[in-house]
Amino acid sequence: MTFLEKLTTPPQYPGLPRPVSLTILASVPTALGWYGFYKFSVEEELFQDELRRGGRVTGCGGYGTLLPFVFLFLFGGLFNVLGAEDLSSQCLRYGGIWILGGQINLYRRVNELYTEKFIGSEPPLHEWWALLPPPLDVVVGLRQVHFLSKYWAAVRGEEVEKDFFADGLFPFISSERFTLLEFVQQPKRWFWFTSDAKDFDFDKIKRDVKDAIGK
Repeated sequence: MTFLEKLTTPPQYPGLPRPVSLTILASVPTALGWYGFYKFSVEEELFQDELRRGGRVTGCGGYGTLLPFVFLFLFGGLFNVLGAEDLSSQCLRYGGIWILGGQINLYRRVNELYTEKFIGSEPPLHEWWALLPPPLDVVVGLRQVHFLSKYWAAVRGEEVEKDFFADGLFPFISSERFTLLEFVQQPKRWFWFTSDAKDFDFDKIKRDVKDAIGK
């Protein structure tokens, strides 16, 4: 499948692997417009997958995920124009809560599917990282894109493509699971040019600071 075909292909069953490189290259020039299509597609694919596998669904599908969010934000803007600021802020607040809750649920589902497919693997995502401020919420978001794409490739029996962003520029995307402390302490996970950097020894840094202050 060509790059353009992957950009425009609607939700599939089994789901279509959409790697990080594709997602970034399509989302950035469109000011995240294509990411809305991505979000709709992966939610719909997971929804249909759950229906076919057991009939019990834990997500809202593409329409159920995005339409409440879009309508709440549209009404929020309308109420703001009409001067109903309280109603406007409530709509915007609930819209944000809805999409954030859906994102946390998405991470949970990706973890379940990934560990089910790759027996013995750790869940790759920390769901609660969705609540963190940027750029940490982006870190887990990019990891979700990568590991969900890897999962669908395995389900389809396709080879996982080498990803320029996930496997090259930003090692943290395809890295094994790590904690916040490990992310801060290990520069090798950050960028391609820090991949050979040594870990920070915070205890040594504290001792050096104390010695410097003591002098």
